[in-house]
Amino acid sequence: MLPLIFCLFILVATLQLIYYVIVFGKFAFVKAKKNNPKKIPVSVIVCAKNEAENVAKFIPLLAEQNYPDYEIVLIDDASSDETLDIFEDFEKQYTNVRLVKVANNEAFWGNKKFALTLGIKASRKEYLLFTDADCYPTSKNWIADMTSNFTMQKTIVLGYGAYEKIPNSFLNKIIRFETVLTAVQYFSWAKIGMPYMGVGRNLAYKKDEFFKVDGYRDHLKIRSGDDDLFINQVATKKNTTICFTPDSFTYSKPKTTFSAWFNQKRRHVSTAALYKPFDRAQLGLFYASQLLFFLLPIVLLAFQFQWIAVVAIIGFRYMFTWLTLGFAAGKLKEKDTMYWFPIVEIVLIFTQLNIFITNSFSKPVHWK
Repeated sequence: MLPLIFCLFILVATLQLIYYVIVFGKFAFVKAKKNNPKKIPVSVIVCAKNEAENVAKFIPLLAEQNYPDYEIVLIDDASSDETLDIFEDFEKQYTNVRLVKVANNEAFWGNKKFALTLGIKASRKEYLLFTDADCYPTSKNWIADMTSNFTMQKTIVLGYGAYEKIPNSFLNKIIRFETVLTAVQYFSWAKIGMPYMGVGRNLAYKKDEFFKVDGYRDHLKIRSGDDDLFINQVATKKNTTICFTPDSFTYSKPKTTFSAWFNQKRRHVSTAALYKPFDRAQLGLFYASQLLFFLLPIVLLAFQFQWIAVVAIIGFRYMFTWLTLGFAAGKLKEKDTMYWFPIVEIVLIFTQLNIFITNSFSKPVHWK
């Protein structure tokens, strides 16, 4: 039995090597290129539901972008706080702000995709750039950097949505490490030519891509997935590219309690079950290999079976993993997330296992 476990351990380590070096290396070891601004007309789409405090702070930052031709489409999704009042003030203050008011609809109550659809239809520009109501761009060149990646063929641009740093918070390190790992995955597979997701905190595409598939029609009843499920459906090798220049990043306020973050991740993970078969398979294989890499050595070392080889494999795995993620984290200005590696990785792996088990017995709650 132990020889079989040892062989399985070697196989798992090999899978990890393939993922981290061959797949993730496609992003980790590539250089960011600075494209020339296209100056194409852009609609920045922001959908908010009860986000009064955030939109009051962050929408002015969108209005200060260094870009010649853009509008800001503000969508109020039947908020019960002061969000709509603030949006109306912005509409009076800025000439390029367009306000879309979404009333409660019994058939689509609480469905962000319905609100976004109305906002997209109301937009007047050919290209769309999305961010969330609790997000803000890292620079005044956010629109310019994201849209510079559009070409005649590349009509979808995947960006990086980061989370703010909270000093002396271990939870914050876990959240940001998970965000880096997720970005490394979807950036790398996009570089390979097999894009499978993007994040609504920082995502751009040509409006035609939305109407080609009738928007969110195929997954409208799924409350989440306006970003990843849509990209999983429409993104291809030919039409998708990535943007990871520092000026293109957006930042969000992270959760400050484990339960809040856990519930947020439950919502995100629940949509992955609806990805295309290959995407589900490669994600499942990756996370299974991560979990098994930590469980199998415990058994082998407990019985001191080939312990020198086991320790050597563990050391080798950490060397190439740290190297790959370190380079990637540097590109995303998240180097400090690697200081607590592999502790944060271990916590994340078993948190993801907990999420998988929890989601198997109950459905997560979605849009506010």
